[in-house]
Amino acid sequence: MITEKRNPRSRGIQKKSILEILKIINEEDKKVPIAIGKELKKIAKAVELVVDTIKNGGNIYIIGAGTSGRLGVLQQAEMPPTFNIKRFKAIMAGGKSAVFKAKEGAEDSFLNGKIEIQRNVGKKDLVIGVSASGRTPFVIGALEEAKRIGCKIISVVCNKNTQMSKLADVTIEIIVGPEIIAGSTRMKSGTAQKMVLDMITTASMIKLGKVYDNLMVDVVATNEKLKKRAESILIQITGMDKKDAKKLLEKSKYNVRLALIMWKHKCDIQKAKKLLKSFVIY
Repeated sequence: MITEKRNPRSRGIQKKSILEILKIINEEDKKVPIAIGKELKKIAKAVELVVDTIKNGGNIYIIGAGTSGRLGVLQQAEMPPTFNIKRFKAIMAGGKSAVFKAKEGAEDSFLNGKIEIQRNVGKKDLVIGVSASGRTPFVIGALEEAKRIGCKIISVVCNKNTQMSKLADVTIEIIVGPEIIAGSTRMKSGTAQKMVLDMITTASMIKLGKVYDNLMVDVVATNEKLKKRAESILIQITGMDKKDAKKLLEKSKYNVRLALIMWKHKCDIQKAKKLLKSFVIY
């Protein structure tokens, strides 16, 4: 597998200066967006599947082990505050404790991957398998079971013609080449996987109406920074001053969508809530 090969550019790297090492890493990292660019049509198909799944009431399960699994956890953690949606779920080999401490043997269980699907996933859900090698037993077990029950499947891998690719409806193969440290797929491969997952989740939220004119109008203002962001969004859309924006957001309990409806229709929060229900919001 190309992800396990030695990179000729980093041979003898221990003899290099710190700056030389960083330059080599930086040059290799530049290959990531180029490799992703070659897969944009497939990524677009993946976005379409995500949008359709959410419209039909399904969840998105991101499944992986090690770095790939942690990237799924990151999506699950970040989607609710950014887009006010809880449809993205992570299933990681080894469970929650593996997020903080490596459980290298956890990825070898084909059966555990299958069991996780049986416990959590339904036919209307979508499964995204993430693995640099494309042959992680835990993920393959999960994808085979997902396929058996009728789920749509996306695979995100960094090798060609993998076992995972054969199971997927949409296969995204990001060929970034050998890592600086042979087999250390938390580097280029991990970066590529995160970028692709970010693209899939962000583009799907845009198409589902969670973004207005590049502003995150469904932001959940859970801290001061996000409250300031909500105020800024309202000011930019409406043109009102900061004092009025803050006052309106306080009335809407910092729900930007409600605040916008209250402003647009000159109504109170109760009527705004009724009007909000008439919009298709997932």
